Amino acid sequence: MRRKLLIVSLIAAVLTLGAACSSGGAELPAGPDLMKKSAAAMKTVKSASFAISTEGKPKVQVKKADGRLTAAGDADGSISLDILGNLQEINFVLVGDAVHFKGPTGGYQTMSRAQLAQIYDPSVILEPTKGIARLLETATDPIVEGEEGGAYRVATTFSGEVLGKIIPGVTQGVNGKIWIDKASGRLTKATLPLQDGSVTVSFSDYDAVITITPPPAG
Repeated sequence: MRRKLLIVSLIAAVLTLGAACSSGGAELPAGPDLMKKSAAAMKTVKSASFAISTEGKPKVQVKKADGRLTAAGDADGSISLDILGNLQEINFVLVGDAVHFKGPTGGYQTMSRAQLAQIYDPSVILEPTKGIARLLETATDPIVEGEEGGAYRVATTFSGEVLGKIIPGVTQGVNGKIWIDKASGRLTKATLPLQDGSVTVSFSDYDAVITITPPPAG
């Protein structure tokens, strides 16, 4: 009798656990479907604020950045770049094909967008065929791990080729985590573990009215 009771108890426990897992899993969307939804949502973004930060000493040129972007490719903000081992903080304004930039001292100088692209062009972040939308489209093996603060947390693998356009210096695939807003499907944050450190990219103020204007002459 005791053996029968034990068996029944074990079966009941297994069934209860199975039901709980099934119920919990049903609440989370499938990873590939969520990534498609998020990629499509990112292609419709009109503007956003972004921040890039690093921890440790990852081998990337961009160490820190903050700014605003428009879907048209205009942007402004500041960026810290590792140039030959020296950290250079630069303020930038991108309007049309003109790039206005200045260091800690002196006034603004100008270069073309093509020249900037050889160093780092932050406007690529919202570019549908190269930026975040493309990164989400090409990500592989996405697994929705849970919910945090109104967003789905997803573990996935990013293409080094695509990721390198957003964060120069990345050349290989990266197993990272992203947070996708449940309501809008838009990306709110991504964490990328790299050799000797990590990079975090976050987004806010989607579709806020942004007007990017050139700095005063002189």
